[in-house]
Amino acid sequence: MKPTLLVLAAGMGSRYGGVKQIDAVGLHNETLLEFATFDAKKNGYGKVVYIIRKDIEKDFRERLFDRVARNMDAEYVFQTHDTYLSAAQKAASGTRSKPWGTVHALLCAREVLKTPFTVINADDYYGRSAFETLGAHLSGITNDNAMVGYVLGNTMSKSGTVSRGVCTEKDGYLVSMQEQTKIGYEDGKIVSLIDDKKITLTGAEWVSMNFFGFSLEALDHFTAYWEAFIAQNAASEKAECLLPEGANTLVSQGKGKIKFYTSKENWFGMTYPEDRAIVKAEIAKKIEAGYYPASLWDVP
Repeated sequence: MKPTLLVLAAGMGSRYGGVKQIDAVGLHNETLLEFATFDAKKNGYGKVVYIIRKDIEKDFRERLFDRVARNMDAEYVFQTHDTYLSAAQKAASGTRSKPWGTVHALLCAREVLKTPFTVINADDYYGRSAFETLGAHLSGITNDNAMVGYVLGNTMSKSGTVSRGVCTEKDGYLVSMQEQTKIGYEDGKIVSLIDDKKITLTGAEWVSMNFFGFSLEALDHFTAYWEAFIAQNAASEKAECLLPEGANTLVSQGKGKIKFYTSKENWFGMTYPEDRAIVKAEIAKKIEAGYYPASLWDVP
């Protein structure tokens, strides 16, 4: 059974200042998420599903989706404000414009997921080995969950703070994961701001980059997690239902295990406007080294 790649591409890009999901970084105007799709295809993934917003559909199709769909089984679904909300919850959240977060995004694709799947962000570079690892895991073990953790120091941005799930693992399995949304450099040190308190990190911590592999059974847990979240937060303007926190409860509540794989790949991604030039340069280096072809797809 070939796993599915699920790409979270419905974010607003508030720090980036634009629709970073469709910004070109390759030599032939490929986007960053296309390089992830290419890596997944090379490692046995049979389908890709993109989660997007309705307002970017036209540009999304023109700039990348139609090209990908000529080379791989591809589909997209919408993350809309009112999906999985009751009438009362829709009314309570009527003035909200911010998306509900990555758990909600995942559930927006629930009906089209037919095989175990890997979840990734659209704006992060993960490295091909991670797709090889989770592709093999999901193809061979269809009822077990997994993730790939990265070294914090390899995933920092010099342009500003980042969000990372700081992980604890034991005997090859995730024990806990705390989402920390403001990790950055201060006086040469890595500092995390949590509840207005600064905590110094070593940079050697394992962190989540939203690179998860889930069985279809895990969707029941995330549905229950979302329902509990929205019952408490329907009127909130900013609260988000985040995948690392939902995955943490999967483990802490004994609903499932998450196999913890690791990667020492250096991250780069599209968080801030300054990042695009860095990403383009890194992709160009990989093309020059023969890691990627100059043009990703056989059919343009």
